[in-house]
Amino acid sequence: MNDSTALLLKELRLPAFVRHYQSLWETATEKGWSHTQYLATLCEYEISDRYQRRTQKWIREAQLAGGKTFTEFNDDGLNRETKAQLARLKQDASWAEHADNVLLIGPSGTGKTHIASALVHQLIEHGIRCKLFPAIALVQLLQQAKRDLDLMAAMTKLDKYRVIVIDDIGYVKKTDAETQVLFEFIAHRYESGSLIITANQPFGSWDKIFPDSMMTVAAIDRLIHHATIIELEGESYRKKQQLEKATNTKTEHA
Repeated sequence: MNDSTALLLKELRLPAFVRHYQSLWETATEKGWSHTQYLATLCEYEISDRYQRRTQKWIREAQLAGGKTFTEFNDDGLNRETKAQLARLKQDASWAEHADNVLLIGPSGTGKTHIASALVHQLIEHGIRCKLFPAIALVQLLQQAKRDLDLMAAMTKLDKYRVIVIDDIGYVKKTDAETQVLFEFIAHRYESGSLIITANQPFGSWDKIFPDSMMTVAAIDRLIHHATIIELEGESYRKKQQLEKATNTKTEHA
């Protein structure tokens, strides 16, 4: 083993090999490994290294809010059915491979964005590329593409993300220009890529998002055709956290 080996491994873009080949060779010699065992172990290091780098890159790319994972999520306020739905989504990521959707419906502060971000974290760890968009930001992106006569190319570019989160869809302004591109995007993703959508309004109020009743029905029909619909109820999750912090502070100073 010499410097030329390290240079060759760098040229082949095998950074884990570069870091470990010398120390691992000493271990292999000491333990009497075959060349095949030595090479296989180096490959395991390289695969693990690539997985970690890809996962970190995709999490940064997804633009998730920090700390919004299932580890940090308190599900005490969820009912049994909702907990069971989340458990199924967490245990089996095949829904994303099948272009199924997840719709998170409920009042502000009940944990919809947290759950969406946590699902994305888990999907990325399973090798599924995802992206989170505030609904208004996505619509602005699509509107600009439409003005540039490039809408289809923009939507196709987003196909690299197996799962796209549209966060707070209810904040989209009720204008023909905005709702038209949003509807076109939903239609484009239908049965080809998964959407996770968070909304404060139940489906019966989505006519506030889409001004045309036929467009509203068509959009909902596409979204719910292959979907897990999770309805969150109860007090604001953020409000409960604030009350808990205030109570703990009072206890500490009592």
